[in-house]
Amino acid sequence: MAREIIGDQYFEVFVNCPIEICESRDVKGLYKKARSGEIKNFTGIDSPFEAPEQPDLEIRTDVNSIETCHDQLLANIIQKIKY
Repeated sequence: MAREIIGDQYFEVFVNCPIEICESRDVKGLYKKARSGEIKNFTGIDSPFEAPEQPDLEIRTDVNSIETCHDQLLANIIQKIKY
């Protein structure tokens, strides 16, 4: 729906990472709190997560370095705003 409203300027980026990796990177312990029930409606734990069907860009943070992810995002956004 957002794509329809915004039109050609819309650019959907899916930052994709398995939940297990997200949990291992969680320095604040939010996933642990969500799993124990301290935090309710936590996406991916007790609230559903739906991956986008056709994002304009998918960035895989589990297989690429932060530098590579940054470069992918920047290159795609620059290309998008040029047109």
